[in-house]
Amino acid sequence: MTSEPQVVFIVDDDEDVRIALSRSLRKRGMSVVHFADAQAFLDQVPEDATGCLILDYGMPGMDGLELQDHLVQQNSTIPIIFISGHGGIPESVRATKAGAIDFLEKPFDLKVLITRIQAAFEVGAQLRTAKTRRQMLADKRDLLTEREEQVLQHILTHPARTSSKEIATELGISPRTVEIHRGRIQQKIGVKTMIELFQLFGQLQ
Repeated sequence: MTSEPQVVFIVDDDEDVRIALSRSLRKRGMSVVHFADAQAFLDQVPEDATGCLILDYGMPGMDGLELQDHLVQQNSTIPIIFISGHGGIPESVRATKAGAIDFLEKPFDLKVLITRIQAAFEVGAQLRTAKTRRQMLADKRDLLTEREEQVLQHILTHPARTSSKEIATELGISPRTVEIHRGRIQQKIGVKTMIELFQLFGQLQ
């Protein structure tokens, strides 16, 4: 588990549900913050917040799926657990395809919810690690020259044709120049071999 603060955010327009869930989760040592609508959550919770989101599907204004779409567009790393009293199969399929941990129908078993919350914390930690690695890699790629980026793109998109001669033919430069660019790419990205380069980018897909 990560050492970062873990908060359970609850967004549900039903006050009784918010209060009951908050009380139950706090009794189990969890930090809980709840909101009556999606916009309040967006207004008050920073994009880099950690934890998980228990989200009601059917709410007036911005509903749960719309909030999920918004968070996906923000590249949020907060995993979502949907709860709903009237969500159907199409809604649950859409939610899980977009990355939701689960779609629980009310009334649900609190033990099941707690299990999902624990899983969400783990998923959130993995998402933040991957996001940090992607950003670090993007920063390293920014150091590449235009030609070095072209060589790298060819290597990544044509894994079966990565010899210096093949790359040189494609880019209209000499094999020796390609060798120089490959060396600089490996140095700037921080890998020693092309295999490491493929592994690094493959892990971040």
